[in-house]
Amino acid sequence: MSVLSGLAEVTDADFAAEVIDAGLPVLVQFTAEWCGPCRQLAPVLRDIAREEGDRLKVVQLDVDRNPGTTIAYGVLATPTLMVFRGGEPVRSMVGARAKRRLLEELADLL
Repeated sequence: MSVLSGLAEVTDADFAAEVIDAGLPVLVQFTAEWCGPCRQLAPVLRDIAREEGDRLKVVQLDVDRNPGTTIAYGVLATPTLMVFRGGEPVRSMVGARAKRRLLEELADLL
C-alpha cells in the first residue's frame, strides 16, 4: 500500500498476477511521486476503491520504479488511468478528473 495515496501498489514483478489475472476489472493509475495531478487524483481513487470495491479493483503503479510495464502499455504521461478487463486493457484516460466524471467514464465497464 502506498503511504502517499493509500492505494494498493503493483510492480513490474506482480503486475500479471494482480492485474492481468484479476477476477474483477482493474483500474490502474500510472503515477509518479513528483506528479502533482496524480496526488490530486489520489482521494478520488481512494473513494472509488472503497465504494466500488466489489466491482472494481483500484491499484497504482509508479512509472519511475516500474519501467517495464510502463513501456509495455505505451504510457507517456502521468496520471494515466488504464482499465483492464479479462487481462486486456479496455480503456485509457490521461489526466486528473473529478470523481463524477471518472465514474461516468467507468460506468459501462462495471
